[in-house]
Amino acid sequence: MNFTALCHHIFEKATSNYHLKDHVDTPIENPFELKSIEYYLYLKNWIDAVQWHLEDIIRNPQIDPVEALVIKRRIDKSNQDRTDLVELIDSYFLDKYKDVKVKEGATINTESPAWAVDRLSILELKIYHMRQEAFREDADPAHKAECQKKLSVLLEQKTDLSTALEQLLSDIESGAKYMKVYKQMKMYNDPALNPVLYGKK
Repeated sequence: MNFTALCHHIFEKATSNYHLKDHVDTPIENPFELKSIEYYLYLKNWIDAVQWHLEDIIRNPQIDPVEALVIKRRIDKSNQDRTDLVELIDSYFLDKYKDVKVKEGATINTESPAWAVDRLSILELKIYHMRQEAFREDADPAHKAECQKKLSVLLEQKTDLSTALEQLLSDIESGAKYMKVYKQMKMYNDPALNPVLYGKK
């Protein structure tokens, strides 16, 4: 099983497991060995699934403003957790390919492997929910047909992104490309960098 196939298998499993109860406060029961790449992939998709539904909830026009603020804080934390996890997955790749001899003329990619993994995880959730809309019993035929078209595009995108990621990993492994990871220096979450948090007048 290549890496993207592993991602698909785990993301589908996590997405399916989340929707068994379909509630943002459902405790995660990660079936994989702690600190394994499988464990981190499952956790990544679970975090994405919870955030997906928090984003739905906060868009309720009738939501209580106090509840909305609580959810906004949860989304902020989730975004930080997602970023931290992407960086951790990139650390896995950096370690895996640390002994590769980079070829002369090797190039760098526009994004690291883990950010492509992030996109695959989100794409799995898009596919799951678009499929639900395409077969929703109370929806009219026009809605279903439109969602079916969008689902086809998402499935094509999944194939293309998977192919691109596999090619990137192959190029890194051969030394044709090299990894260079920039840590996400998010300023708004840092009390030392956000003027509102450090009390700038």
